[in-house]
Amino acid sequence: MSFLRRLPSFLTNHAAPALHTLFVLVKQGVVRPMRPDKLVRIALAYRRWGITLPLGFAVGAARHPDRPAVIDERGALSYAELATRTTRLAAALRDRVPGKTRIGVLTRNHHGPVEVIVAAAKLGVDVVLLNVGLSTRQLADVLAEQKVSLLVLDEEFTGHLQDLPSGLDVVLGWADGPTEHHTLDHLIATESATKLPRPKRHSRLIVLTSGTTGTPKGARRPDPPSLNPAGAVFSRIPLRAGERVLLSAPLFHTWAIAGFQLSAVLGATLVLRRKFDAVDTLRTIQRHRVGGMFGVPVMLQRILDLPAEERERFDTSSLRIVAASGSALPGDLATRFQRAFGPVLYNLYGSTEVSWVSIATPADLRAAPSSAGRPPRGTRVRILDDHGAPVPRGETGRIFAGNDMLFDGYTNGNSRERLDGLMSTGDLGRFDRSGRLFIAGREDDMIISGGENIYPKEAEDAITGLSGVAEAAVIGVDDADFGQRLAAFVVPREKGALDAEQIREHVRGQVSKFAVPRDVVFLDELPRNPTGKVVPRELRTHLEE
Repeated sequence: MSFLRRLPSFLTNHAAPALHTLFVLVKQGVVRPMRPDKLVRIALAYRRWGITLPLGFAVGAARHPDRPAVIDERGALSYAELATRTTRLAAALRDRVPGKTRIGVLTRNHHGPVEVIVAAAKLGVDVVLLNVGLSTRQLADVLAEQKVSLLVLDEEFTGHLQDLPSGLDVVLGWADGPTEHHTLDHLIATESATKLPRPKRHSRLIVLTSGTTGTPKGARRPDPPSLNPAGAVFSRIPLRAGERVLLSAPLFHTWAIAGFQLSAVLGATLVLRRKFDAVDTLRTIQRHRVGGMFGVPVMLQRILDLPAEERERFDTSSLRIVAASGSALPGDLATRFQRAFGPVLYNLYGSTEVSWVSIATPADLRAAPSSAGRPPRGTRVRILDDHGAPVPRGETGRIFAGNDMLFDGYTNGNSRERLDGLMSTGDLGRFDRSGRLFIAGREDDMIISGGENIYPKEAEDAITGLSGVAEAAVIGVDDADFGQRLAAFVVPREKGALDAEQIREHVRGQVSKFAVPRDVVFLDELPRNPTGKVVPRELRTHLEE
């Protein structure tokens, strides 16, 4: 009888999500009939690796060994080749990463970082994904804090080495010619593919926060507890098994890692380019018949900045899904992108710490272009006031979210505020009557001007809706009379075509008087970090000039 009383709760918490995930995975072509011998190989791989990246590539090697797993500027590697190469690499790295030290990866997007991440998982060694925009001082600090003993880096970043500890073990991920350092290809070629012992622990991917306001922190990413997280995302972003997925976001970014992990579940082919270029992206989509693309909003802006006749030179009809995340997606950009490429745009709101919160589909973006969409199944989102109480629908408050992939905490021992199993995103937002989430901005972005709470994003969205504006950023600055005020930084489509009063006049009709920017500064481009986020501290220097 006690079991019967618990049955409704069990079905809600376990059986229902699993059945929903199974339905989604069947629909997307991930789960389908296969030969018994392949099932046995997959079962043995699951027993060995659990739900980790090595399992994804082992499944691919069993089901479709000749399918390309990765295509980059050097060519293609099949699932079978990648499975063998990562076993060889793991054997080669085994004695080079002693104790509880970690592997650091400072590379562009190519098969090198993919192989290092999978090989490290086969060893149970943590990997620190390093932002290529770090200064030498920042890099040295991060390597010391994260206890990195082996650094895999591309040849273009070797200039950092002269100021890094001399005892650091260095392996090149990409080299254009002869080099004095060992390379990943050399390690793989000189090691045998002997069976590795089962790792004593699951490795962790450590992603650095973007560092727009200071030195980046390391955040430990969790292993998925089941396939439910993938099912939740696929229910809103319907990627298909086996299709080709272009990761334009850098692989040290959480969004690209998500695309990498989801592609492994799908048995997809990862298409990688070392650097983003708008024309090259369109050419790559045409050449490889790309079905899905993971990018950040500024990349979509760069594509739209191309003349229409340049974009139309390329056949992008294979492109079904463009999944954007990493920074706010301006409503005007969403509208213009779908006008140019059709109903293909999906906007995921999330962060390194909370993974996903909500996902806007093309239909959501058509109905409400500035929306962050709706939480997928299995995700709880609450809008709370400063005391932890829910705010009425339509009112702005602090966003708290809960799902299966909340991060494990920062490597310095700190974490994010939690409340009733939910984690603070650090953002402010509201739900509309249709259940769509709208982001007002960061909690620390809100300013008080003349006693009024002002959200810079309201003015920012109004400015980017002006036809002569390519992009804009609005931040709070100190003000002697009102405490704080807004300053707008605007990139015009045509130099000299707009003046400050035109910007202010356009904004006045859409926001409160306190949200009209007092300062309007025109720039050739906004200062961004390598993940595409605007860096506020660099904007403020333009007010001082």
